[in-house]
Amino acid sequence: MASSSPSVLPLTTTQTTTIESQPPIATPAFRAFISHITDTIRNGLSHRRPWTELVDRSAFSKPESLSESTLRIRKNYAYFRVNYLSCLAAVLAVSLLTNPFALLLLLALLAAWLFLYLFRPSDPPLVIFGRTFSERETLGMLIVSSIVVIFLTSVGSVLISALMVGIAIVCAHGAFRVPEDLFLDEQETEAPGFLSFLTASVTNTAASAATVAATRV
Repeated sequence: MASSSPSVLPLTTTQTTTIESQPPIATPAFRAFISHITDTIRNGLSHRRPWTELVDRSAFSKPESLSESTLRIRKNYAYFRVNYLSCLAAVLAVSLLTNPFALLLLLALLAAWLFLYLFRPSDPPLVIFGRTFSERETLGMLIVSSIVVIFLTSVGSVLISALMVGIAIVCAHGAFRVPEDLFLDEQETEAPGFLSFLTASVTNTAASAATVAATRV
């Protein structure tokens, strides 16, 4: 008699694994914000004047009066606007790089605003050390942190001193640079200027923040 081995039924084991994944920080709104900032800087720098015109030694002379200095500053700023703003940004960058503590505090504050409030989804809520913070509590905490960082640390003094030095350099250059060879009327009508790009950037940033806030309601 042939012995038949009992058939073995296949066993099916179903395991359900639940992975709680946090929403990615690089949300579409954040990526659009970074992309717009990059485009703004690129478009603004494309309107800068040649640096050789800025440092042309033959075009410098001492102004005869305060009114002439003021007129020169206005004309030179209208022509070298992007170059002047680039110089201000360079002075500010050097000041922050020579003060690493202020730079780290400023970067931490900026990252907190971006990742904890502006571009962070409201679900799940913010949890720090086991405590859940509402949107209003998060906003209040960021505002208090901003006041402390800017007014009670070296960040505020570094920013103010850098802006004062940069403005002094711009005013000194504008007062001593003779603007007769700059063709202001044609250039002003052609170039919209760097500040218009900054205004558009601020407007789009506010719109992005408003969109994110509306999705939380």
